[in-house]
Parts: sequence; structure tokens; C-alpha cells
Amino acid sequence: MRINSSFVQLFLTLALLLGQGKPDPDPLQDYCVADTKIPQSFYLNGAPCINPELAASSHFTTSALSKPGNPKANPFGFNATLTNTLNLPGVNTLGLTLARVDIAANGMVPPHLHPRASEVAICLKGLLLVGFVDSSNRVFTQQLKPGESYVFPKGLIHFVYNYDSVNRALVLAGFSSQNPGVQIVSLATFTSKPSIPVEILKKAFQISDLDVDRIRRNLGG
Repeated sequence: MRINSSFVQLFLTLALLLGQGKPDPDPLQDYCVADTKIPQSFYLNGAPCINPELAASSHFTTSALSKPGNPKANPFGFNATLTNTLNLPGVNTLGLTLARVDIAANGMVPPHLHPRASEVAICLKGLLLVGFVDSSNRVFTQQLKPGESYVFPKGLIHFVYNYDSVNRALVLAGFSSQNPGVQIVSLATFTSKPSIPVEILKKAFQISDLDVDRIRRNLGG
């Protein structure tokens, strides 16, 4: 069977492009401790490195995740504290981020996505319901007890809910990117700046003008 040469070229092109689709570029040295001086004199995809001769153990440790956050600071009932190049300079170029997530009783991390990273969530305290939706709208859910983990694929909508009506939950999360990014679906849709036209929201969600106004008001938009 003869294969069309244009098809072969297209296949090879797609394979080449997909092969370059890594979450973060691989480091070219043992480490690249972030230079956190502000303002920076130039910008790049990440943070510039200090002289490796100046690296110290303190660059690779942080206490940022040891302090509980206030989950009542937003209407959803959660607080996320993340590592970054400011509180953990040694994480620069390593392609990962850690997060502490404190969730109030019956609080939740609402449906959201990370455009640049997959995530693993470890339940440290509480009884959780977690889940994600794939691109065919199939939902995967699971209850987690302390010590159990769950993974969320890159770019897919997912959520974490604290079943406990009395006590907080605590989650440790890891991401496969130095800058995973986050979009909370409801906020991105109803509190964007400038606003998405009302007619678009009405038709997309099959709701009324009053519904749009109410949702925006409830979300602070």
C-alpha cells in the first residue's frame, strides 16, 4: 500500500511539534537558584540565575507551607499557599511547584484548571471528595482519607471538596510546572475584565439577565 507523501510530511510535522510540548524546559545545569533582585534588568521564561558559587542550602528550603492559611478569605472556603522563586529560589528551572491548601468545613476548591501542569493532591487531614472532567465530559470522582492521593491531568477542570462539616481539611499539592497557572471557571466566566457580553453568557448557560447579574454580584464581579 502506497502512503501519500503529504500525509507523511504532516504526520512527521505533528510528531515534531508534539514532541516539543513539555511542561517546562529541562535544566542545563545542576540548579539555577533564582536571582530575586527587583527590579530585574531583563526578562526571560523563568528567573535569571545567581552565580552557582553563591548557592547555599537556604536557597533550597522554605517554611512557606508550614503556616495555615485563612480559608474564609473567599466565598468558596479555601486558601492556597504556593512555593515560588521568591520563597524557594532553588526551585527555579526544576519544573515543579508545591502548594498547601487549607479548606474550611464544607469548603471547596471550586472547579478550576491549570493550563501548564498536571497535579497530584495528597490528603493530609479531613475527608475529601475530589474529581475531574475529561474532554468528553466524563467525570471521575474519588473520596480521599488522610494519606491518600489523587492526580489531575494537565489542563482539565477539577475540584476538591471538604466533606467534614466541622473541621478543616489540609491538602498538599504538587504541580509539574514552575508556573502552573490557574483559572477558576466561575470567576473566569463571570468576573472577567472586560466582561464577557451578557448575551454570550445567557446563551451558553441558558440563563436570564437576572441570573447573570446575580451570579456576578455573588462572585464580586
